[in-house]
Amino acid sequence: MRYVPFVLVVAATVAYTATPAAAITNGSADGDTHPEVGALISDEQNPDGTWTYCTGTLISPTVFLTAAHCGEPKQKTAKVSFVDRYKRGAQLYSGRYIPDPRFSAKSELHDMAVVLFDKPILSIKPAQLPPAGLLDLLKAENKLESARFTPVGYGSLQPTMRKPRDQRFHYTDTRHQATISFKSMTRRWLNLSLSTKGDGSTCFGDSGGPNFLGGVTSHLLIATTISGADDACRKTNYDYRLDSASARQFLGKYVTLPGPAQPAAPAAAPSAQAAPPSRPSAG
Repeated sequence: MRYVPFVLVVAATVAYTATPAAAITNGSADGDTHPEVGALISDEQNPDGTWTYCTGTLISPTVFLTAAHCGEPKQKTAKVSFVDRYKRGAQLYSGRYIPDPRFSAKSELHDMAVVLFDKPILSIKPAQLPPAGLLDLLKAENKLESARFTPVGYGSLQPTMRKPRDQRFHYTDTRHQATISFKSMTRRWLNLSLSTKGDGSTCFGDSGGPNFLGGVTSHLLIATTISGADDACRKTNYDYRLDSASARQFLGKYVTLPGPAQPAAPAAAPSAQAAPPSRPSAG
């Protein structure tokens, strides 16, 4: 499969920023629906006038989760904004940037990083992390293929084609959301695709951002955006499962994780009621 990291693209044919990330296509502005979703902010303005270059999610008052490929080699700190549309001068939160030590730029495996804040962010409720093996349980219960997912990010909007093989990506420093459908799954990866007319996708600038399990108001963070099957942001999205043992090994160093996923309890049978006493017949 082709691996296209969703990092901000920088080239003469695009309007975008630094390195790793992607953006929401065929979606809508998120507004204040997901205030726990933030953007990594560059030290220098991008050529197109924007500042965001990757997306991430607050998973505890002091921990922000993003993708390791969003960082530079030996990067120690990162700046995060949680406003739905970033403008210079908006409040920023700085913290230590720590990638998963197992990550290598030669492979998409273990593509996770955290930003650790010295002071807790108490004004934003963190996203909910999934129980271990939640997607496996949903698959076993035949509920996965009909499930809906909601990616959120600050990435590029629908790319436009000026001529064959010459695309322009459009960045607005604005948080967007979309809905997308299940395609397939492996031990580490959740693959999502556009299978219905209303589906949207992620694109460059959305890297590290969340895929929530459920509709647009869900806050259950099941996977992070990593890459896609094409650079037109129209095919399969490759997202890193957060309910996997591999992801939990890294996340467990920084947050308390939920336990194993449990099957839903069967509905209780209605209790039998005693029949009312029979009335004596009229004599």
